[in-house]
Amino acid sequence: MPAKATDINPAEVGAGTIDTTVTSEPLDGQLYAKGAVLLDGESGRVLYSKNGQERMPMASTTKIMTCILVLEHVELGEQVDISAYAASMPKVHLGIRKGEVYSVGDLLYSLMLESHNDAAVALAEHVGRGYLTGEEKTKSVAEYTLEESKRAVAAFAGLMNEKALEIGCKDTWFITPNGLDATQEVEVNGQQESRTHSTTARELALIMRYCLYESKKQEQFLQITGASEYNFTANGRSFHLNNHNALLSMMEGAISGKTGFTGNAGYCYVGALEKDGKKLIVALLACGWPNNKTYKWQDTKKLMAYGLEQYNYVSFQDERFYYQQELPRVLVLNAGTENLVYESLCPVVLQEGELPSGEGILMAEEEEIRMEMECLEVLEAPVARGQLVGQIVYSLNGEVIKRDELVLGAGLNALITDGAWREFWNCIWNPMDCRKSRILFDGPKGVGDS
Repeated sequence: MPAKATDINPAEVGAGTIDTTVTSEPLDGQLYAKGAVLLDGESGRVLYSKNGQERMPMASTTKIMTCILVLEHVELGEQVDISAYAASMPKVHLGIRKGEVYSVGDLLYSLMLESHNDAAVALAEHVGRGYLTGEEKTKSVAEYTLEESKRAVAAFAGLMNEKALEIGCKDTWFITPNGLDATQEVEVNGQQESRTHSTTARELALIMRYCLYESKKQEQFLQITGASEYNFTANGRSFHLNNHNALLSMMEGAISGKTGFTGNAGYCYVGALEKDGKKLIVALLACGWPNNKTYKWQDTKKLMAYGLEQYNYVSFQDERFYYQQELPRVLVLNAGTENLVYESLCPVVLQEGELPSGEGILMAEEEEIRMEMECLEVLEAPVARGQLVGQIVYSLNGEVIKRDELVLGAGLNALITDGAWREFWNCIWNPMDCRKSRILFDGPKGVGDS
């Protein structure tokens, strides 16, 4: 039976996401981290993975999500009232006090350079209060009760989880804005489920990729996280902050990163480097416990060096992404009139699809791109020029990295009966008698185009 246009799903032909499951052979046994991923920041492709999809606590690396959400929701100059709850956060903290007022910008530097837990909660309350109702939405946060503060923070955590899903993180769950160990009961499909504040190495890397290369606030995020130090004065006190991301001075091209530690998470890290036209992101979870604070730097340098040595950037405009074979023609049935029914071979043309992400991808020298064509063979008229009939799929090691659409290069009308022709000419010569017939070449837009 000839295929209909509905047999092709445009959503399946468009830009594909990259399945990031890869082997971890090159660096097996050389890393301390229980979970590790090296990500191509341009395409989102995983270049190396060790337990990259296993859920683990992520400690203060959480704060990259807190930072980008605050940047996306409020302005740097806005004033933040400090609640008793925010001021009660454990070390590491800035030492804010109830009733004090700080700017969003100053607190963001406190959050990302020194990893202050109280700054995280103050910022979460400031944004989260906008999602509360009634008096809680309008009263000063400095006047919040403990329960009101927790509701504001929970609202912010909801935003964190929504953003995680938007980025493509299905195995990430945020409870706190500072990354302190936490577990909560949530209702899922009518059932109670216990969830831990956690992510995977792959998804932590994807969140960093979003912060650096996809968010509209990427420049502000980079400016804050790339600063070596920051000074400010507020409430009659002066503060000096130092960036604890040692990678910034350890490797040429390092641009951003965030450390983390809790008793459950161990030492964690996520960081990024740009060098030789490559954008590399490393994410490490459970990378040792005291007294092994330097393990994360050793693992990070090994992974970055591996990415720089083994992979090269290839543009999607490279000849390796050109489909060299002749494109097929599609047989179109039942075109013409009742007395002149004909079949036609309709040309197919390639229409470059939307790029999956970025303008290229990192590839190892020995890797090869595989191209596979899928195209309908037979259609029934009417058909339209530009009608979707297939796709060319480009894959790398079994991972789909790009899709291009195949569309018809011409259109053909459907079969027109003799009765329809008589009605057509009657409408031409006797327009007053015309019954506004809709059979006159009333096909889809583009039918008859050539």
